[in-house]
Amino acid sequence: METKTILIKNPIILNPKLDGSVDQYKSSLLIENNKISLINKEIEDSNADYIIDGEGKILMPGLINTHTHLPMVLLRSFADDLNLDSWLNDHIWPMEAHLNSELIYHGSMLGAIEMIKSGTTCFSDMYYYLDDMAKAVDKTGIRAVLSYGMIDLNDSEKREGEFKESISAIKNLHNTCDGRITTMFGPHSIYTTSPELLTRTRKEADKYNVGIHIHMNETKKEIEDSMDLRGLRPFEYLDDLGILSDDIVAAHCVWLSDNEIDLIKKYNVKVSHNPCSNSKLSSGIAPISKLIDNNICVSIGTDGASSNNNLDMFEEMKFAALLQKVNTLNPQVLPASQTFSLATVKGAEALGLNNIGSIEEDKIADLILVDTNTPNFTPNTNACSNIVYSANGSNVNTTICNGEILMENRQILNLNEKEILDNAVDAFNELKRLKTEAE
Repeated sequence: METKTILIKNPIILNPKLDGSVDQYKSSLLIENNKISLINKEIEDSNADYIIDGEGKILMPGLINTHTHLPMVLLRSFADDLNLDSWLNDHIWPMEAHLNSELIYHGSMLGAIEMIKSGTTCFSDMYYYLDDMAKAVDKTGIRAVLSYGMIDLNDSEKREGEFKESISAIKNLHNTCDGRITTMFGPHSIYTTSPELLTRTRKEADKYNVGIHIHMNETKKEIEDSMDLRGLRPFEYLDDLGILSDDIVAAHCVWLSDNEIDLIKKYNVKVSHNPCSNSKLSSGIAPISKLIDNNICVSIGTDGASSNNNLDMFEEMKFAALLQKVNTLNPQVLPASQTFSLATVKGAEALGLNNIGSIEEDKIADLILVDTNTPNFTPNTNACSNIVYSANGSNVNTTICNGEILMENRQILNLNEKEILDNAVDAFNELKRLKTEAE
C-alpha cells in the first residue's frame, strides 16, 4: 500500500534502548515517506494521507531476526528430534542438494510472509541462490541482510566458486530495493571452511566494507573437534587467523570459554542467540546473561524453520528469557525489558543498521502494531512483559516496513497469501521428487 504520509493515532508506544530499558508512553506518530517524522500527542488528522487507529494497540519497532535460513521453511518439521550432526548430514544437506532457484524463491516468499505476519520487519540470512531470495524480499517489502553461505571443505576450486558467488551478490544486491537489502560475507563455519577461505573473507569484507556472518560454537562436538585438530577453541582459532572484528555476527555461541568471551568483548563481535533451535537440537544453552554482563552486543535469531520450527520472534524472546532464568536459577536474569531490546534495537546494532530498531524521529519506519484486545493480552498490566511472556506472532495486527504498510488488520496487502502457501507446498513436493529420482 503506497502512501506518502501515515498517521498512527494514540497507540501505546514501546521504545527500547541500548541499555536494556524501555520507554512506554501514549502518543501519536507520523510517517512521511519511509521515516518517522513526528511523535506527538496532538498531530492533526489533516497532516496524513492515511490514518491507522492505534487505540488499544502497542506500537513498537519491527522485530529483527539476526540469524536464519529463510528458504528452509520448505523443510519445516521434515527432520525432527535429532542432534545437529545427524540432522544436517543425514537429512537436511541431502535434501538441500536438490534445491534450485525456483524452489528457493517459493520458500523465500513463504518465509517472508510468515515473518511479516508475526511482526518481523528485518532478517539476516545465510543461504544460496541469493538473487532469488532478493526477488522475494523485493516483492514482499521486507528488509534483509543477505549472505551467501560459503563452504569449501579445503577444495581450492570450490573456494574460488564460493567467492565468485559471494562477491557477485555483494556487487549486485548491496543497498538495493530502496536500501532494504544489504549484504555480508557468509563463511558457514570453521568446520566447513579452510583457513584460506576465512583469511580471504576478512580481506574481501574489508575491501567491500561489509560484515561477516558465521556459525560459531554451536555444539560441544564442534569445540572438541577444533581442539583435536588445532589445539584451539573456535574463537581462539579465528583470533589466530586475524579474522575477529566488530563487523562479525556470530550465530549461536553456545559453548564459550572465559577466554573466548574475553575475545568477543575485545573485538566487539556481535552475537546472535538462537534459543529455540539450540534447545530443539539439544545443542545447549548459551551463556547470554554472562555475555550481557560483559557489555557484549547480543541479538536474537530463530535459525531456520527446519530446526525451530517457525520464525516467530515473540516465541524466541520468551525462550531466551526463560532459558537464562532456569540456567542461572535466577529469575531476575534477562528481564522482559532487556529481552525486548535484544529483539529490536540490539538486533539493529548487531547488523550495523542503526537507522532502525527503535522509535525515534528521523529513523526509518519499520514498525508493528500489536493488538492488546485479545485474551492472552488481558489484563494489560505491563505492556513490555506481555510482549515478551504472553504474546505471539498472531497478536500482530499491522506491519510497516520502510514506511510501507505490508499487513493491516492481519491481512497481507498486495500479495496473494493462498497462492504463496500453495506454491510452497508444491515446491516441497518437487524437492522430494528430485531427491527420490536422484537416489
